[in-house]
Amino acid sequence: MRDDEKPRLLERVHAVARARHLSVRTEEAYRSWIVRFVRFHELRHPARLGADDVRRFLEWLATDRAAAASTLNQAHAAILFLYRDVLREPDRCPPSIPYARSSRREAVALSPEEARRLLTMVPATRRLVVSLLYGAGLRLTEALTLRVKDVDVGRQRLHIRDGKGGKDRFTMLPNALRDGMVAQIDAVRRQHLRDVQRGGGYVVLPNAFGRKSPSAVRDWRWAWVFPAAREYVDPSAGQRRRHHVFATTIQRVIADAARRAGLTKRVTPHTLRHSFATQLLRAGYDARTVQELMGHRDLSTTMRYLHVVDRGMGVRSPLDALGLRFDEPEP
Repeated sequence: MRDDEKPRLLERVHAVARARHLSVRTEEAYRSWIVRFVRFHELRHPARLGADDVRRFLEWLATDRAAAASTLNQAHAAILFLYRDVLREPDRCPPSIPYARSSRREAVALSPEEARRLLTMVPATRRLVVSLLYGAGLRLTEALTLRVKDVDVGRQRLHIRDGKGGKDRFTMLPNALRDGMVAQIDAVRRQHLRDVQRGGGYVVLPNAFGRKSPSAVRDWRWAWVFPAAREYVDPSAGQRRRHHVFATTIQRVIADAARRAGLTKRVTPHTLRHSFATQLLRAGYDARTVQELMGHRDLSTTMRYLHVVDRGMGVRSPLDALGLRFDEPEP
């Protein structure tokens, strides 16, 4: 592949991804895999490669890189997208190439006491957004991309827009977070007004909404609920904007809080979402209600959490019947 061919290919990938309304994260992942695929084949253009070359790349990932099944399937999906949608040559990545078989992992959830210990260790400046993951069952991206206009404090609900699979839904705003959310929105409003006075205050609008409503580009109601500390200049528009808080920032905060709380489980932002669903099911709410709040497309996804809800916990271990005690630690 010549140096001038690679930018054109990636530009085409971007155009097709936008036309299909893929999420930005999906597009970035696909672009990354396509670049790795081309580099693996010594910069040969994908139009000159075929099914055997796709197999060799996937087998290399599986054997030399020991990639997990989910990683292999993401790479496979990216290459399929390249040949089917971008290059329009689906025969070069035929359906006969099987996807990797994923192992089914049970969701890890925190008990209420573990969640309390974790949240008390989160710095006050990040506690609201982390608490939303546990209190409203949000995905991390959903929490970080909340806009002021999507928070209904009076009805105590959140409007989640363009969630996983492009779905919208409503979920709860916990009563415990109501006052904190009011204070956060007020702080965002004041910060936005200061940004506007300094010549900034522009916000990123979805799709073509900026053309439909030009005044919205500096409307504070479109601002992120959790904005970044610093502004940046968008090179294409020359506008000073604020991004939302970065996902890696919250991931580090949660990992550090779990360590300081002494939790033995591996805790990620998604663990708090799992815990939300588990606690609702344990409290007796029906699975359909939990499905709607979580934004699951299929009820079977929600039913996976039932394994955590004390199933089998009434069974007595045969070891307990022996009457032995094991109080002393092993050397």
